[in-house]
Amino acid sequence: MLLLSGSYVVAADAEPTSNDAFNEVITPLFLEHCVACHGIDEEVSGDVDLVTLKQETLVRSPELLRKLIDVLVDHEMPPEDEPQPSDAQRLKVVVTLRDLLHQSVKKDTSYGQAPIRRMNRFQYNNAVTDLFQLNCIVFTLPERMMREHKGYFKPETGRMADVVHVGNRPLGKSQMIEPRLAGVAAFPQDLRAEHGFDNRGDHLSMSPLLMNSFLALGQSITESPDFGPRTVGIWQEFFVPPSKETELHDEISRRLRPFLTRAFRRPVDEKTLERYSSYALRQIEGGTEFNVAMKSVAAAVIASPRFLYLYDTASTDGQQTSIDDYELASRLAFFLWGSLPDETLLELARRGELSLPDVLQSQFHRMMADHKLKRFCDSFPAQWLQLDRLISSVPNPEMFPEFYFSKYRDSMHMMMEPLLVFETVVIEDQPLTQLVDSDFTYRSGHLEDAYGVLKSNEPKGRGGEVEQLTFHRVPVTDRRAGGVITNAAVMTMTSGTERTKPITRGAWMATVIFNSPPEPPPGDVPPLAEKPPADEEQLTLRERLILHRERADCRGCHEKIDPLGFALENYNAVGAWRETYENGRDVDTSGTLFHEHEFHNVVEFKDAVLAEKDRFTRALAGHLLSFALARELGAKDELALDEIVKATAADDYKMQTLLRQVVLSEPFRSKDVPGQSVATTKQ
Repeated sequence: MLLLSGSYVVAADAEPTSNDAFNEVITPLFLEHCVACHGIDEEVSGDVDLVTLKQETLVRSPELLRKLIDVLVDHEMPPEDEPQPSDAQRLKVVVTLRDLLHQSVKKDTSYGQAPIRRMNRFQYNNAVTDLFQLNCIVFTLPERMMREHKGYFKPETGRMADVVHVGNRPLGKSQMIEPRLAGVAAFPQDLRAEHGFDNRGDHLSMSPLLMNSFLALGQSITESPDFGPRTVGIWQEFFVPPSKETELHDEISRRLRPFLTRAFRRPVDEKTLERYSSYALRQIEGGTEFNVAMKSVAAAVIASPRFLYLYDTASTDGQQTSIDDYELASRLAFFLWGSLPDETLLELARRGELSLPDVLQSQFHRMMADHKLKRFCDSFPAQWLQLDRLISSVPNPEMFPEFYFSKYRDSMHMMMEPLLVFETVVIEDQPLTQLVDSDFTYRSGHLEDAYGVLKSNEPKGRGGEVEQLTFHRVPVTDRRAGGVITNAAVMTMTSGTERTKPITRGAWMATVIFNSPPEPPPGDVPPLAEKPPADEEQLTLRERLILHRERADCRGCHEKIDPLGFALENYNAVGAWRETYENGRDVDTSGTLFHEHEFHNVVEFKDAVLAEKDRFTRALAGHLLSFALARELGAKDELALDEIVKATAADDYKMQTLLRQVVLSEPFRSKDVPGQSVATTKQ
C-alpha cells in the first residue's frame, strides 16, 4: 500500500508501468500544474524540464524519480500559492512514479560504492584496544561526549539503570582524564560530512604523509611506558619470551597467525605470515630482546594498510555481489561495536556460516547484548543528533545567566539527556517513537534546576569542579518534555546567542528527524539580525521572518522548514519554556506538517510527527544504513528502506528490530567494488 502520509511501499512483483499509464496519469498532472515553471517558454526551474520528459528518460533517471516523488508526497510541489491537484490525483501519480522507480532500480545492477577508507580515530582506538586487549584507552577521544562511570551500561539485562553516573568531559575539553597509554602520538581530527557521519570514505583518505604518521603512532603505542603486562591482555601469550627449547621461527609464526588474522579481519596467506615472522626473527638474531622485537612487529601490523583500511575485496566483474563472510563480520563489528570482529565472528566466517540467516540473526542478538554496544551508542546518536554543535553554543550571559555556573556551562548536562534517552530505547528495545515523545527522561540535579524543577547537588572534586554527573530516570508527565527533539540540548544548539532561530530549528528537524536536508540558502540572503531594528521591535519573530521568505527562490524551502521550526518557539534560546516574547507578544507555534497535519502547540506537533511515524522510521533507517555502509544512499537503496520500514512497523516499531533489519538488508550484505583494492597490493 502507498500512503502519502508516510513511507510508500510497492510490491516487489509490481507490474511495469505502461506508457499508457504514464501518458494518462503523469502527463496530465505535469501539464496542468507543473510545466509553467518546468518547461514552457524555456522556463526550467531546478533544471527539471517536464515538457519533453518521456517515460524512457524517467526510468533511466532514478534520482529524478526520487525527487519527483518526494516533492509530491511532501506537498512541496506545486507551491502552496498555486492550484493544487486533488489528493486522489496526487496519490495516483505518486503510485505510478513509484512503479517507475521500482523498474529503474531493478535495472541498476549495483549499489553505491563506499570508497576505500581508513579507520577514523574512534574506530582506531577501539580496534587497537581490542587487538591487544587493553584495559585502558589508547588516547583521549574528544568526540566521545559521555564517559561511563560505575558500569551503568548493561545491555545484556535489557534494562537501563534508573540512576546513571557519567563523566563530564564535553567535546574538546579536558576536565576528566581517563586511564590511557602515556606518550602516544596524536591522531588527526576526523572531518565529518555536512549531512553525514565521521566514518565516510570521502572524508577519510590516506596520503603518504599520513602513512608515516600512522607508523609513528603504532610505534608510540607499543613503546609507551604503560604498554606492558599490567595493561595488555595478550602480553603473556604474545610478548613473553618462549622457553629456550622452543624453535623460535615456528613459535613466532604460531603467535603471529591469530594476531594477524584478527588485525586484518581475515586469514593471512603464508607469504604475509613469513614476512612478519622473518622481520621479528631478524631483530632477535641481531640481539634485540624478544618482547621488544614483538612490539616492533606489532607496531608494523597496526600501521599496515590492511589494518588501517576498511574495504571490500574486488568483485570479479565490477557488478553487485554479496560480501563474503569475513567482510560481513567486519561490517557487523564496525557498525555495532566500532571495532574489529571478535573470534566468534571470525570463526563463523571461516566456516562459511555467518551469512546464514539464522546465524546472522543470532550473532546480531549476541552483539546487541555485549558491552561493546556502548561504542555504537557513543558514536551514532551524537552524530545523528548533531550534538557537537552544542559545544559551540554560547548564549549571552547577561540574558541567560542561568546557563553558566562556575566555569562550566549547562551544555555539559544538556547533552547527556538525549544520549541517555537513545541508549534506553536501544537497550530496552522500546518503540523508536519514544525518540519523538518518550514517557521518561534522564535528568541531573543541575539540569532539573535549568528546567526549573530542582536544585543541583553534583559530586565535587578537590578544586570545586564537577567530577561526575548523576542522572536519574524520571517519568515524563508533561508531553512538552520527553524525546530527543524538545530537550534543552537541541533547543540551545539551534538558537543564537540572544534569540531562537526557527529556521535553524526547522532545518535541523528536516535533516535529522525526516532525513530531508534543505538546500543551502542563496548566498546573497543576509541572516536575520539577533536584535530587531527599532521599527521591528514590536513584531514577533514569525512576522520578522515573513519578510525573509518573500523571495521566490527562498519560498519553497521555507514552506518546508518554517512550520517545523516555529512549532518549537515556546522553548527559548536555552530550552526554557515561555509563553510570550520579551516585547509581550504571544508566541505563535501553529502550523501544518507536510500540508496535512494541523497543530497549534508543541504537543499537537508531536502528535503530527507521530502520525508520520513511517516517515520517521524511514528517515532513521536511512541514517542508520548510511552510517553502517559509510556512504551516501542512492536510489537503489530505496527498495531496501521500504522493506526495513515494513518489517519494523510489523513489530511495533521496536528499535532493535530496526537495527536488525538494517543488518539483514540487501545493501548491508552486498558490495559493488570494481577494480582492485588498494589493500590487496600493500601489506
